[in-house]
Amino acid sequence: MNASSGFGVRRRLLLAQTLVLIAGGVTTWVVASLVGPPLFREHLHRAGIAHDSNEQFHAEQAYQYATALSIAVAITVAALTAFIVTAVLSRRLQHSVAEVAAAASSVAEGHYDIRVAPPRLGDEFDELAGAFNRMAQRLQAVETTRRQLFGDLAHEIRTPVAVLEAYLEALEDGVKTLDQPTVAMLREQTGRLVRFAADAAALAQAEEARAAIAPGWVDAGEVAQAAAAAIADRYAAKNVTLSTRIDRTVQLWADRQRLAQVLGNLLDNALRHTPAGGLVTVELTHTAGEVMFTVADNGDGIAAEHVPHVFERFYRADSARARNHGGSGIGLAIVKALTEAHGGHVSVASRGPGQGTTFTVTVPVFTSTTARAVDRPVGAPTSS
Repeated sequence: MNASSGFGVRRRLLLAQTLVLIAGGVTTWVVASLVGPPLFREHLHRAGIAHDSNEQFHAEQAYQYATALSIAVAITVAALTAFIVTAVLSRRLQHSVAEVAAAASSVAEGHYDIRVAPPRLGDEFDELAGAFNRMAQRLQAVETTRRQLFGDLAHEIRTPVAVLEAYLEALEDGVKTLDQPTVAMLREQTGRLVRFAADAAALAQAEEARAAIAPGWVDAGEVAQAAAAAIADRYAAKNVTLSTRIDRTVQLWADRQRLAQVLGNLLDNALRHTPAGGLVTVELTHTAGEVMFTVADNGDGIAAEHVPHVFERFYRADSARARNHGGSGIGLAIVKALTEAHGGHVSVASRGPGQGTTFTVTVPVFTSTTARAVDRPVGAPTSS
């Protein structure tokens, strides 16, 4: 209920001040009436004024009038002061609340760039304004990401759909026949859409992976070997050498399936950007309580200005990251999300185009202090 149609803040403050003044005035009057006259009369007697004399009567009348006038003036001044203070404070408070309410309505309508100024009414109100601004900023970032995501989705889907539409129209017009090359092209484009849908779903799952991670004790070397074995046939088909270097067996607290997905995406990315006759190396090292998986290739490489962006959704730098490689542009975003879900981090390094690329995934042996309380299997490291 707002101040114009109900019992608003200003009226509540004024009523509170009025109640305080009434209570103070009544208390003062009662005390002055009960305590003052006997004390005043006693002092008159000590001054030699006879009891029930005219002098005593007039003196007591003067005392009562002075007391009543003093209380009336004091209450009046206090009431005026309280009214002015209440009016000023309530005006500022009402303006601040109205500003926040209007800003909240704007945010509800989708205007996430709105911000409110600190009202300077105390730390609590300044904290409220700051919390509102942080909320609006976060919502603005989410909305920006959402719009960019939908734009990227539309852009990614448009190309294969356009190719499919062109081929179907050519078939209808008799320009093309349903021969083997045409069927292969249709299958390639539909396969691309299927892969894209699967990758988009995988990215959504990866970004929710903090709640979906199911950690357990896993052998890091075995995970690396399994990921390499799963993609070995594709490497052989492209004539790219895949080499593994395992430092030593390391047990770590992680989700085996998600960790294998991270390595699988990196190996798939390396294969797509390494030409025939190239070399991709998977290396595992263990230092300072962390396990490092390194996937290095001698393929296309990445220009320095594009390195900071390779983990962004749908990001492609140049021809080395072009769509003809068959990627959806979100595989590395999945790698980043899943690695961070394990409490780790991923980095990339490249000396430039044609100089190869190295991805390093670092995962802590223990993702939390509670993991240390879990019984370690035989051969698990004690601490590093």
